[in-house]
Amino acid sequence: MDWDDLRIFLAVARSESLSGAGKRLKIDAATVGRRIARLEDAMGARLFAKSPQGYALTEEGNRLLPHAERAESALDGAREALSGPEGLTGQIRIGAPDGCANYLLPQVLARICDANPGLEVQIVALPRVFNLSKREADLAIAVSRPTAGRLTVQKLTDYHLHLAAHPDYLSRAAPIDSPADLVHHRLIGYIPDMIHDKELDYLAELGARSVALASNSVSVQLHWLRAGAGVGVVHDFALPTAPELVKLIPGQVALTRSFWLIRHADDGRVERLNRFADLLAQGLRAEVARLESLT
Repeated sequence: MDWDDLRIFLAVARSESLSGAGKRLKIDAATVGRRIARLEDAMGARLFAKSPQGYALTEEGNRLLPHAERAESALDGAREALSGPEGLTGQIRIGAPDGCANYLLPQVLARICDANPGLEVQIVALPRVFNLSKREADLAIAVSRPTAGRLTVQKLTDYHLHLAAHPDYLSRAAPIDSPADLVHHRLIGYIPDMIHDKELDYLAELGARSVALASNSVSVQLHWLRAGAGVGVVHDFALPTAPELVKLIPGQVALTRSFWLIRHADDGRVERLNRFADLLAQGLRAEVARLESLT
C-alpha cells in the first residue's frame, strides 16, 4: 500500500462517488475505480459498497479510514516542517454560520491575508455543522459545542444579542415594555423547521409562538428590520452596520451565545492549521469586542 492509494481512498470516502473523487483529484472516474479495486485486492477486503446513493464505506473501510486520515495529517505535517516558519500559504476553507460569516470573518480574514500574501481563504456560510472528516472544510465555527466525533473543540468567544427594531416600525406599533408585549408585534426570525441548532431558536426562548417574516439568513432578517418590517433578535456585532436600529428592553432581554472552533482531531499535527487557528481565534475575539463596544 502507498500514500497515493490512500489519497484516492479518502477522496472516494469523502465524495461518496467515483466522479466526485475524480473531480477532487483531477483524474477521471474510471481511473479512480481501477485504483480502488487495486487497493481492495491488495488489502484483501472490500472497502466500499456501491448503491444507487453512491459509494458507502463498508465495516472494513470504516476501520481503514482513521488510519488514512492520520497518514494524510502526518504528510501535511511533514510538508509544513520542510517549508519553514515563513508566512502561511495555500488554501484554507472555513465553515461558519452566516452571522459570523457576514459580519465578522471578512474583516478578520482580510487582516490575516494581508499579513500572509500567499494564503487563500474560502468561507462557506451555511447554518449547519460541517463534516470535517469529509473535508467539507478545514475548520468550522459553530454556535454549539459538538459532543461526538474525532474532533478538537476550542471556545472562541461569547457574543451578545438583543431585540431591535426600526424607529419607523416603532412609531406605528404598540409599545414594547416587556417580552409579553411581543405577541402584539410582527416578528422576524429564522424559519422554524430550518433551525438546525437550538442555540439559534432565540424567539422561542422569549416565548414567541409564531414568526411572521422568516429566513434562514441573518442578513435577510437584518434587512427586514432595517426596512421597518417588524421586531427581531440581532447580534450586537452586526448592529454597527445598521445604526438606525433601536435596541428594545435591553434590561429584560439580553441573550448570550458562544462561538466554537472545531477541527478534525488529526489536524493538530499540521502546524499551518495550528498557526492559522491561533490567528483566527485572536482576530475573532478582538473583532467581537470592538464591534460590541460600538453599540
